[in-house]
Amino acid sequence: MKTLLPMVLLIAALPALAQDIGALTAETKKAVLPVLPKVVGAMQEAVADKGVAGAIPVCKEQAPALIKAKRQETGWDIRRVSLKTRNAERGTPDLWEARQLADFNIRAANGENIDTLEKSEIVTFDGKPVFRYMKALPVGAVCLNCHGAAENLDAGLKAKLAENYPHDQATGYNLGQVRGALTVKRPL
Repeated sequence: MKTLLPMVLLIAALPALAQDIGALTAETKKAVLPVLPKVVGAMQEAVADKGVAGAIPVCKEQAPALIKAKRQETGWDIRRVSLKTRNAERGTPDLWEARQLADFNIRAANGENIDTLEKSEIVTFDGKPVFRYMKALPVGAVCLNCHGAAENLDAGLKAKLAENYPHDQATGYNLGQVRGALTVKRPL
């Protein structure tokens, strides 16, 4: 009977846990996702005003600044990650994130709409419960300017990318693929 008690307690807690994940997901999305159109809009505006190479600072500086402001506002760990990083210091996924990105790629390859790819979960991190959330980021038309097939990138742009990102792996994408994800880690 003693060994059944923990299992019975866990089963009894499952409905509340599911509700908590749903509420945490909704709250996280409401707080964090509005930053994404700001990043895309800033990139589109920069490409139109300064050309593709002139827009590199938006991805390198302005997008991280927008995300940093959201981190400071919420107190949560918020980042953009990818399996093919451009900035390894900021964008390298941890193990949980890498698994979700791989799953997003499989789901997208099987026809699932990238705009709906997300994952929410409560995990234990350093012995404490943490809410994790990830939202897939699709490759849009503006993204292909710098993230498309490397052989199609202008030589001047390639040089500028190499200057700004010496260990760049983030090319070779096609429209509609999973480029990476916005990821959130919230302490509970």
